[in-house]
Amino acid sequence: MCTVIVQVPETTSGPVRLLAIRDEDPARAWDAPGEWWPELPGLTGVRDRRAGGAWLATQDDKLSVILNRAEPGEHPGFPTRAWPRSRGGIVLNAAQGSEPGANPETAPFNLVTVEGSTVTVIRWDGSALARETLAPGVHMLAHDDVDDPDTARIAAWLPRFRELTHAAPEHWRDEWIALLATSAQLPIDDDRAIIRDNTAHGFPTASLLVCVADITADPAGPAVSLESATLGRPAQWDNPEFVSAPLA
Repeated sequence: MCTVIVQVPETTSGPVRLLAIRDEDPARAWDAPGEWWPELPGLTGVRDRRAGGAWLATQDDKLSVILNRAEPGEHPGFPTRAWPRSRGGIVLNAAQGSEPGANPETAPFNLVTVEGSTVTVIRWDGSALARETLAPGVHMLAHDDVDDPDTARIAAWLPRFRELTHAAPEHWRDEWIALLATSAQLPIDDDRAIIRDNTAHGFPTASLLVCVADITADPAGPAVSLESATLGRPAQWDNPEFVSAPLA
């Protein structure tokens, strides 16, 4: 039940802005952004220790992040049948420029991939893949489709993030994080909440990590800027400290 907000630039020279919130079982071990894969030099990501893959990963001017997707007829992101593969390997491959094959053999997902100024979303519902290139503007994803008006947190907060589109470029990060903090004033079990505890909805997950990224195709400067903040307590916004991720 993760959440991603992304702004696609109007021109190919503009940066992509991305805010990603990770919901996971607090008992499942993970590592904040780092170079955890020595066999993949230059790749930085949020590592899932159990399966060895990544929730979010970046390399050069590419960044990929994955969200659980609702399986048809079932609850969001929690399939009733076992799947043979972890989704974390898909993120590692995508950050290196490789898209999933026709049958990923994983639970359903939304895969967001940024390369330069282009943002694509690959949707896997357990039976078929669909690929969408996002138009310029601000978009929001959770466990269903892009900008889905039937997803409570998207209906509540996407218009607010879109209102910040014309903010001064140097202030976008602070304004997005401030709006995220405002959203955290909702009860953590409110379905409109972005910083959330999903236990009340029947799922053992809660918001644990926030990542903010700026991705540009400009060869004159760093291609990706990535910061992350670990919440001191699951689903509790306590003004966490953002730190820069080590990037090659």
